[in-house]
Amino acid sequence: MGHWLQRNIVEPGKLPLLVALAAFVLTFLITRVVTRLIRAGKGPFGNISSGGVHIHHVVPGVVLTVAGGFGAVASGRHGFGAVVFAVVFGIGTGLVLDEFALIVHLDDVYWTEAGRKSVEVVVLAAALVGLLLVGFAPFGVNDMSQDELQDRGSVISTVAVNFLFSLAVLSKGKARMAIFSVIVPLVGLIGLVRLARPGSPWARRFYRRRPRARARAILRAYHHDRRWARPRRLIGDWLGGKTDAELAQSGEGG
Repeated sequence: MGHWLQRNIVEPGKLPLLVALAAFVLTFLITRVVTRLIRAGKGPFGNISSGGVHIHHVVPGVVLTVAGGFGAVASGRHGFGAVVFAVVFGIGTGLVLDEFALIVHLDDVYWTEAGRKSVEVVVLAAALVGLLLVGFAPFGVNDMSQDELQDRGSVISTVAVNFLFSLAVLSKGKARMAIFSVIVPLVGLIGLVRLARPGSPWARRFYRRRPRARARAILRAYHHDRRWARPRRLIGDWLGGKTDAELAQSGEGG
C-alpha cells in the first residue's frame, strides 16, 4: 500500500512527510477533543499525575519526537521503517506543539488567551509542511533551473538573498509573513512593500523622524487587528476551545 501511494499519488521520497503531517494533524485534533472532555468532566479521560505533579502531554510528546526523529534519520526516506518513524514523529510533534504556549511561558496557560499561541503554531506548521508537500522548497530553490542548481554559487546566493529578504520582513514585525516567505518569497515581497507594524525594529529605525509614516503604521495596524480579531477568535474557539475567561463571561464555566 505504501509503495502504491508513493508511486501513484505522492512525489517520490515524500510519503514519510505526508504520513507525518497526517499523524501530526490527527494527534492535535484528538488531543484537543480529549482535553476539552477532561475540562468538561465528561468521558473516561482524566489528567495524569505522578507524585502530585501533573504530567502534561508535552512530556510523552518530547519522547516520541526524539524517537521518531532519530529513527527517521537512521532509516532514510524510503521503506516501511521510514513511514513508521514518520508517524511516531508526527504524533510526538502534535503533542509538543499543542502545548507550545506552555513551553514559551513556562506556565500552564493552556486555557488562557496566551495558550492560543499553541493553536496558531499548529496551524502554521501544518500549512508550511503542506507547502513542502506540494512542491515548494525553502528560499526559492524550487524556482531554479537544473543548470542553476548545479552551480553552487547560484544556489548559495539565492538562499542568502531570500534569507535576508525574510529577515527584513521579520524586522517589520510581520512574523507570520516572514515565516511563509521562506517557502513562498512572493509573500515576503508583499510584507516588505507594506508599512511596518508600530514598535517593530523597522518602525523604530525608519519611522522615528517620519511622524506621518508612524501615524499611518499605527492606524493600519489598528484596522488590521480589529478586522481579523473576530475570525481569529472563532477559529481559535473551534480548534482549541474557549478560554477560561470566555467561559466565565458566558456563564458556561465551573
